[in-house]
Amino acid sequence: MPFPVIASRRAMIGSLSAGIGSLAATGAAAQAGRLPATPTGRPAPQLERPPQQAEDQRLGWAVAGLGHFAQAYMLPALGRALMSRPAGLISGSAEKLGEVGARYGIGEAHHYGYDMAGLRDDDAVRVVYVITPNSTHAELTVRALEAGKHVMCEKPMAASAADCQRMIDAAKAAGRKLMIAYRAHFEPYNMEARRMAAAGELGKIWFASSDHHRPLDPSKPRDEWRMRKDIAGGGSLVDIGIYSLNGLIWLLGENPVAVSATTHSPPGDERFTEIENTMTAQLEFASGARASISSGYTADKKRIDLWGDKAVAVLDPATAYKDNKLTVSEAREQRQVIAEATSAEQFTSVVDHLSAAIRNNTGVAAPGEMGLRDMRIIEAIYRSADTRRRVELNPDMTIKA
Repeated sequence: MPFPVIASRRAMIGSLSAGIGSLAATGAAAQAGRLPATPTGRPAPQLERPPQQAEDQRLGWAVAGLGHFAQAYMLPALGRALMSRPAGLISGSAEKLGEVGARYGIGEAHHYGYDMAGLRDDDAVRVVYVITPNSTHAELTVRALEAGKHVMCEKPMAASAADCQRMIDAAKAAGRKLMIAYRAHFEPYNMEARRMAAAGELGKIWFASSDHHRPLDPSKPRDEWRMRKDIAGGGSLVDIGIYSLNGLIWLLGENPVAVSATTHSPPGDERFTEIENTMTAQLEFASGARASISSGYTADKKRIDLWGDKAVAVLDPATAYKDNKLTVSEAREQRQVIAEATSAEQFTSVVDHLSAAIRNNTGVAAPGEMGLRDMRIIEAIYRSADTRRRVELNPDMTIKA
């Protein structure tokens, strides 16, 4: 507990030798409403955010897949979270299990292979976070649910809408919660942009755009599988473009009624033998609003623009791991929004949201049904690009016959 403001360290040391009488006098001064000049008992502070709960009160999470994102971001976030903690590890690599387990104090009793044998009997683990290549999401999620655990699954939810539905059915059968890790929904600047849009502060938004691009580097192990369609399920659209798609729908609060799209893979580039490099799509909404989204594997940009008739909100960067920014501009003024929380809190907030929902038996902000919706729209976008035709959507986002 920090001491109250004092003149200097010497003053503090001197006060400690002054005896009980001095402390009593200080207490009297505090009761009289004056700020004490020496250390004394002060009332408990009103913290700006809740403190981290005791370790035995935080829900235990097992992370399935110990790649770069898990080790660099999500495991550290679980260590910082208020209601969640790392309690188990799931991997096909004994070396990773040993190294990461030693780093986080997770013993072999809580190490599992991808078959998850024995996980049902591990009461320390309440939630499994699936952070593996896209084609494995469905199988690992179903295994975790059948083991009686709640599941957080990375996006995209799966490689097909059929797999998404299988995951949802498994969660219902197990009586467990399934949440998709749309972390940007918990990022402070994205949250503020959504609040402004919903409150009408931007006016009527007739047009919006979202562009998410990042370089694909085959020399990095985390990018090798992304070049294979059977593992990734697609190219830049399913990987980075899902931020463009899901982000705009979430910010606008409306599902599209039709999509028109194109994809392109430059000839001669071995990275794109099986997958697309760039994707562009136009989304049509029943309100009359229109949106443009894009994704790509060569440039490096993450930006969202909401074009309202009162003001324009620009998130740039929009969904980076840190240092996102929100700028609001009107005809004669431009201002940068400053959030109290940092962008890094998206990682702790997304896991704590699920932990709170489990503890309180409440719904989650990004359920499996949201992941299914997005995968159906992705399939419609690929259909449009393949046929070079506009594709209309049913209310459940399936393709109209």
